[in-house]
Amino acid sequence: MSRIAATFARLSREGRKALIPFITAGDPAPELTVPLMQALVAGGADIIELGVPFSDPMADGPTIQRASERALAQGMSLRKVLAQVARFRQNDEQTPVVLMGYANPIEAYGIAAFARDAVAAGVDGVLVVDYPPEECAEFAAALKLVGLDPIFLLAPTSTEARYRQVAVLGSGYIYYVSLKGVTGAGHLDLEEVARKIPLIREQVGMPVGVGFGIRDAATAARIAGMADAVVIGSRIIEEIENGEPASAPARVGNWLAAVRVAIDGEARP
Repeated sequence: MSRIAATFARLSREGRKALIPFITAGDPAPELTVPLMQALVAGGADIIELGVPFSDPMADGPTIQRASERALAQGMSLRKVLAQVARFRQNDEQTPVVLMGYANPIEAYGIAAFARDAVAAGVDGVLVVDYPPEECAEFAAALKLVGLDPIFLLAPTSTEARYRQVAVLGSGYIYYVSLKGVTGAGHLDLEEVARKIPLIREQVGMPVGVGFGIRDAATAARIAGMADAVVIGSRIIEEIENGEPASAPARVGNWLAAVRVAIDGEARP
């Protein structure tokens, strides 16, 4: 069983929901990536989504765009992101790590070589924003061949045909984009999320995480009452950038711990 599947199985037995924070590798400084990952785990993260910085992050709002810019300015690359994961694995063999990014760096690296090196580094899953299921059967197969989970996005506008496609190609969990727009946008419609989640679960047959627009513990708790996982990115990046870099791990860990308490309270009525 993969680390991701084992994590969701354990949480299900415990009656809890997964907390999945996102950070961008190399932001605010490359040497802080592993300490930030460790702080997220200490704060209650079940799975970490680690962003691969890219020069044209079209699905990301200004906050994560700035994080990518800062990381790229300090020389971060896909190869260096894998090295960060390998360093994290020296002291943490349990927490799943999902790389989240765009197709261009992976294609430049070479799909087969990327899959091989990602597994060797300790990556568990890969979410490529601009690889729709219609265009990435070969990529998904290459990941599954080495034991990586291809993770897909679904949106409020996704059709049931798209649900069926990702059910075939994907594994690990589904990332449901809870609103129309880029990361960090507002106007989260919780009623719409509540309507969509049961249908997605029925069609895809795997856990559903909800992200985009979750900015506080109270909202995270409400999402936890509907979904299998809560994904938080832009709000964590804001916590990183609104203070001294050296204290970012402590600030992020403390902020996430409050979210952990809130979603556990919702998951255990």
